[in-house]
Amino acid sequence: MSSALIFGATGQVGQQVLREVLASSHFTRVGDYGRRAASFEGPGKDKLEQKVVDFEKLGQKGEDGEEARKGVREGNWDVVFVALGTTKADAGSAEAFEKIDREYVLNAARAAKSDDPNHSQRIVYVSSVGANPSSPFLYPKSKGLTEQGLAELGYNDTIVFRPAMLKGTNRPERRLAETIWGGITGVLSHVSTNMEINISTLGKSLVKAGIVGTAGLPKVAGATTVGKEGAKFTLINNTGALAMAKEDV
Repeated sequence: MSSALIFGATGQVGQQVLREVLASSHFTRVGDYGRRAASFEGPGKDKLEQKVVDFEKLGQKGEDGEEARKGVREGNWDVVFVALGTTKADAGSAEAFEKIDREYVLNAARAAKSDDPNHSQRIVYVSSVGANPSSPFLYPKSKGLTEQGLAELGYNDTIVFRPAMLKGTNRPERRLAETIWGGITGVLSHVSTNMEINISTLGKSLVKAGIVGTAGLPKVAGATTVGKEGAKFTLINNTGALAMAKEDV
């Protein structure tokens, strides 16, 4: 039995993770910590603990910052799922995008890390296909730097998923580029498993990875170890995520 904390449970992927975690008998306590509480009705709701978090304060020095971090850390979470993220268009600027997409993620993960050296913790992060800290482009560079930053925090097990085009989303606004590209990947997905993935499928795989950890991942996950010395992490690409969803754990 285990406890799980989710950052980003109101997002498209985060909602799927929340549903899967609450339905799993593996988790007896589940935290939804975010800028607002996720709306949820379904199996396992009695296990849910919700808290509004000021992500700005998590990165601040001084009493306010420490109080905010303490409020997250006190949960002593075994598995931390991070599905926080945004786009430059939604954030409003490149600076705001990096603050939300990277700083908030790293500050939240740092706050959730236990002070107890004997407490084994796992973190599972939803990144993106093409993530690369050396990329000349804002989005993949931010994702790559975030992956690297998470690996440097010292969790016992760091697992990163790089999904391709997300299908099955239900956004209040339509994104033209996303619609056009979705049509293209829909066609290409018939010849390649690295083009798209339904958010419900991704949610299943994320939670399965959170349960079994790197050591228990099935071969079909195609997991690899990447990162720099002293900050290695387990990477699962879109093909692996699709295959994992069909596996029993």
